[in-house]
Amino acid sequence: MDKDIAEFLKTYKTAIEESNAAVFAGAGLSKPAGFVNWKELLRDIAEEINLNIDKESDLIAVAQYHVNENGGNRGKINQALIDEFTKDVEITENHKILARLPIDTYWTTNYDNLIEEALKIEGKRIDSKITTENLAVTKPNSDAKIYKMHGDISLPHEAVLTKDDYENYNNKRQLFTTALQGDLVSKTMLFIGFSFDDPNLEYILSRIRILLGQNQRTHYCFMKQVQRDDFKEESDFLYAEIKQKLKVNDLKRYSIKVLLVSQYEDITAILKEVEQQYKRRNLFVSGSASNYGNWGEQRCLEFASNLSKAIIQNGNNIVTGFGLGVGSCVISGALEEIYKTRSQRVEERLISRPFPQNTTGQIPIKELWTKHRNNMIQNVGISVFMFGNKIDASTGAVIEANGMIEEFEISVNLGVIPIPIGATDFTAKKIWETVLNDFDGYVPDVGLRDRYQLLGDVSQTDKVLINTVIEIVNMLEKRKR
Repeated sequence: MDKDIAEFLKTYKTAIEESNAAVFAGAGLSKPAGFVNWKELLRDIAEEINLNIDKESDLIAVAQYHVNENGGNRGKINQALIDEFTKDVEITENHKILARLPIDTYWTTNYDNLIEEALKIEGKRIDSKITTENLAVTKPNSDAKIYKMHGDISLPHEAVLTKDDYENYNNKRQLFTTALQGDLVSKTMLFIGFSFDDPNLEYILSRIRILLGQNQRTHYCFMKQVQRDDFKEESDFLYAEIKQKLKVNDLKRYSIKVLLVSQYEDITAILKEVEQQYKRRNLFVSGSASNYGNWGEQRCLEFASNLSKAIIQNGNNIVTGFGLGVGSCVISGALEEIYKTRSQRVEERLISRPFPQNTTGQIPIKELWTKHRNNMIQNVGISVFMFGNKIDASTGAVIEANGMIEEFEISVNLGVIPIPIGATDFTAKKIWETVLNDFDGYVPDVGLRDRYQLLGDVSQTDKVLINTVIEIVNMLEKRKR
């Protein structure tokens, strides 16, 4: 992996964990959904005033010329915006990934509502800032703020598009400038689909550079590396290559680090890796025991408690369904460790969601359990399995925990990495055997097979088994401790 990408993954994941991550979306983020770029948007507008849009680089001026030639009337431009940005399009994978991440600050120069729609699908409450008046009020219990610094399709007549709009920006929308300055100072911004040709943003970045000098926060942006295949002539390619290098170096003045990708699909792969690395901080702990087997009750309960303590000590968070027998010790072990540090909030480090045992609703209880399991596991990156048995009500026999099997299957389907502690026997042993029989299909190849094999060794002490789980977690998270 490119060292700049690796450094970005580490830094941005940390920013997400500390609630300091933000996104700045440009037109390039929305284009794959089916929206046109600025040139295509203004093509007909340019033709009306006898200009060839393919020969124009100052598109803001083109829009202004059209308004000038129509006596100051921008009605056709407003209609072009409505026609383009109200059509039905598909939300992109990049929008979906960003919406799933706990990022609470979005800035965009786009007029469309793709970010809003993606967040709504994830059940998030949105506080949209379209006008300066919106900045004066706050929607309660919002999960994300979206700053539409150039306006929104719902108000096309107020969209920032012409030279007049840009020249009057600080008179009409000064508060947006102030708010963006604050976020660029205090948050780690990821620019996606942005060309850095916007005069407003350039002004804001230059003010921050002058004020902070060498003490600016590092931001990141994706940029597609110039490719020879994109040009007919070698000379054009070489010229574009030189210009891109100059652009990359110039952005360093503003403490913006460019992440060059070979193709736009690489951006999706990187965002997925951000999501996976973030989620791997959250561990789903699956365990239940009505029978304690050869271990005995005391050892089983102590193991569950000490495992959860170790997970919290390691800086990971626990999500659990409060399984039979050992579930209470998973909770108590985690709480004991969390309460040692006053600064830690229980609701951030431990999520316990017991399963309902009865229902009078319309959803059958087993279907409700499945929904409940999916909801718990969808926001974790690793699932740990231990023990796993129950008593058959009709025969009194000890049988495997089919709920744990379902949790394993859900984990696999969601791309969550399983860590079964086979030495604890029962269903966990069955899952451990399944994973070892197709190891590469379940676990990323980071040299973990020996450690997974150790988890099935019944001769190992509890301490060795727990330490091995933590080693695997840290290697999967790709972080050194």
